[in-house]
Amino acid sequence: MSGLFLYGDQHLKPGVALEIARGEQLGRISEAGAQRIRRSAALVQDIVEQEATVYGVNTGFGPLCDTKISREETRTLQTNILKSHSVGMGEYVPTIISRLMLVLKLQALSMGASGIRLETLERLIWMLDNDVTPMVPAQGSVGASGDLAPLAHLFLPLIGLGVVEYAGTRRDASEVLSELGAEALQLGPKEGLALINGTQFMLAWGIYGLERMQRLLDSADLIAAMSLEGLLGSVRPFLPQLHALRPYPGNQLVARRIRTLLEGSEILSYHEDCGRVQDPYSLRCVPQVHGASRTAWAHLRQILETEANSVTDNPIILEDGSAVSGGNFHGQPLAIPLDYAVVAASELGNISDRRTYLLLDGSARDLPKLLMTNTGINSGFMIPQYSSAALVSENKNLCFPASADSIPTSLGQEDHVSMGPISARKLLQVVDNVEKILAVELICAAQAFDFRRPLKSGPVLEDCHHMIREHIDHADEDRIFARDLETARKLISDGTLTATAAESALRNHIDLNGEYHEQFGVY
Repeated sequence: MSGLFLYGDQHLKPGVALEIARGEQLGRISEAGAQRIRRSAALVQDIVEQEATVYGVNTGFGPLCDTKISREETRTLQTNILKSHSVGMGEYVPTIISRLMLVLKLQALSMGASGIRLETLERLIWMLDNDVTPMVPAQGSVGASGDLAPLAHLFLPLIGLGVVEYAGTRRDASEVLSELGAEALQLGPKEGLALINGTQFMLAWGIYGLERMQRLLDSADLIAAMSLEGLLGSVRPFLPQLHALRPYPGNQLVARRIRTLLEGSEILSYHEDCGRVQDPYSLRCVPQVHGASRTAWAHLRQILETEANSVTDNPIILEDGSAVSGGNFHGQPLAIPLDYAVVAASELGNISDRRTYLLLDGSARDLPKLLMTNTGINSGFMIPQYSSAALVSENKNLCFPASADSIPTSLGQEDHVSMGPISARKLLQVVDNVEKILAVELICAAQAFDFRRPLKSGPVLEDCHHMIREHIDHADEDRIFARDLETARKLISDGTLTATAAESALRNHIDLNGEYHEQFGVY
């Protein structure tokens, strides 16, 4: 365990949320937080006792907001809302997403503006500590009155219903609670509504996607630098003087990283007087394209961090005891940046595929067509690029912004919705595809590297190439490249490639990120 986080008292960064979700850090509620939570719950109880009409406390939900609920039925109302809203469909989300949702909900509800009881929040902490993970269907949220359906499924185990993952198996929540000696809770006034109102489903996907996309950005720079070396590209488009004239921090960071990776390269020296005027855009414009994607990543990180420290349920219980029905649950602030990030991730794959094509076309000096000397009987690396092209096209279809759509729900009460959960899920789909696209470029760039021997590149790229060759052999003839592609994808996905580069940079006293580390390298 790396530390202790206090829900509602401390600022929650996306990286810390991931650590808690993975069990690498504990999350708890302080005594000050407990007092704040008790006070808010007491204010809700006062509303019930005074029989003031407050949405979701003693009224029906959505279009039933004018239907008054008696004092005696307020608890039943909260149980029924979990049942009625558990309408999710499709495959269950990954375990990390469910656990992130619990962490993010704990942070939001611990701020003391939701009227939920301490007992209920402590049960959520108990679930995280004991690896009792609710199973949540991926589809069914329009991202407006909160992520209603997925959050309802997430919290069914509180009342002894639903399905959980425990000890590696999926079981009825009631069985697991009984086995662990925990009784189902009876929800108090407003608790059901506080639990299912909020943006924690799309937020969890966004935070997980943020981590995956950062690894993608770092990998794309490394692989592009290897391709540049294989193609005998120029380092001049990465000069700091050039990027000072158009000073986007993302562009400047990428240009700096490429320069640093190429520093000391014998391959660069070999062709410095070749007479080539300029390289194709997919080499020359790496800082502009990768940099723009980094800018989108940085914007998404800022948005997700704000959301992770916000109260997003409804109604909100203010300190003076009043309840305000507003729209803090609406997902639009997340949906648009998530759509932006989908396009940004997709573009990393688009430009990567073009570099792969250049590696294959045989126009670079001493580089055989299709990256194999004995072609004809062998197809070389022709067909892996087909897979890359197919994935690029698939991503283009996924780039239509979900946030541009809205379908009224709740009999018109919720007449504009964000569709942010679709944006968030699409981000992971595109990231998955770009990992595969980069895997194609990686094995082609490594093959091109071999044809530059005995010349060497900079130390970091040399160490990365050596690591790749420990897992994927040079190809002198055709073989089942699907195995190599999957191996390369895993080197990117599990962080082996970026970890190798980081370890090499540290060992060789090289700073890859420089002054922009805080803005683009910490989440």
